[in-house]
Amino acid sequence: MNPSSAVAVTAGCGSSVPTSGPYTIAHGGISRSYVLKVPSSYDVSRPARLVLAFHGWGGDESEFLSDPTVVAEANRRGYVVVAPRGIGSGPPDRSNNSWTFRGSASGIIAEGTARIPICDTSITPDYTYPSCRGKRAFNTCSWTQCQDDDVEFVRALIEHLEAVLCIDTRHVFAVGGSNGGMFTWELGTNPRTASLFRAIAPIIGLPHRGDLRPPGVPRGLPVILITGTSDSVVPPGDWDDTGYTTTSNDHDRFYYTGATAIIRRWSAAAGCPVGAREKPFSTGYPPADCRTYCATSDGTWPRVLDCRAQMGHDYQLHWSWKLIMDFFDRL
Repeated sequence: MNPSSAVAVTAGCGSSVPTSGPYTIAHGGISRSYVLKVPSSYDVSRPARLVLAFHGWGGDESEFLSDPTVVAEANRRGYVVVAPRGIGSGPPDRSNNSWTFRGSASGIIAEGTARIPICDTSITPDYTYPSCRGKRAFNTCSWTQCQDDDVEFVRALIEHLEAVLCIDTRHVFAVGGSNGGMFTWELGTNPRTASLFRAIAPIIGLPHRGDLRPPGVPRGLPVILITGTSDSVVPPGDWDDTGYTTTSNDHDRFYYTGATAIIRRWSAAAGCPVGAREKPFSTGYPPADCRTYCATSDGTWPRVLDCRAQMGHDYQLHWSWKLIMDFFDRL
């Protein structure tokens, strides 16, 4: 499943055409669910591109697949879309479905002997799930689930999808919003999953402060980051500012790696010069001010794009999904 290899014929090629709709698979002793959307052009003999779409905190599968732009564009371009559901605080309570990534369940980023808290515990409420309390959580900054290993779940889900669908393993992508966007960084940096993906596209989602891991594959991994300059929940920070950012709403103080810092790290991994400022790059989508360290001389799209729009903590899928699909189409 290496993106640079030739198209592999997955076990699902030649099988009957699957039906779009909800499905479940067992993982870690838990029934995990996802919704499948198959394009009208799907051909059991021709491997299709696959997008995994990860919802935000407290969301579910409908967050992406109930949006008409997502469904129409994926269908028009021939992409299979799978929207899994995260895990809630604990059975029988399925509220606050979440995805767990570095620091989100422990409440810290461990660097050597240092333990960097991901929030200000004096202001931020205690969101710790019962599955993490007394186990994985070091402090009250913990805010995602500890019932299952989400990275291993994604590995198992892709393996499952390749067994039942005809998938182009060179072109498997991850899109996520907010908590789901943060999780896509984990998928792209974690060596257990990084090689499974051709690119990631986080929307209003950044790693927690202290997490500046590069991509988990040699020569980097393409990424398009979309953030909101008026986002008080996960602010990207100012252009060219490599410092961390802080939630600035009335009740939380979570800390995040700034957009410039993580984009600079991923650009360097791709072999792009990061000594100067990011250069403007026109994508044809007016809401997005896109810049890059990976500018090309022939006008082709760069492998790493930092796009910011005048919006708050919002996906704005009516244009952001089209931009993401354009980015994926060129890979």
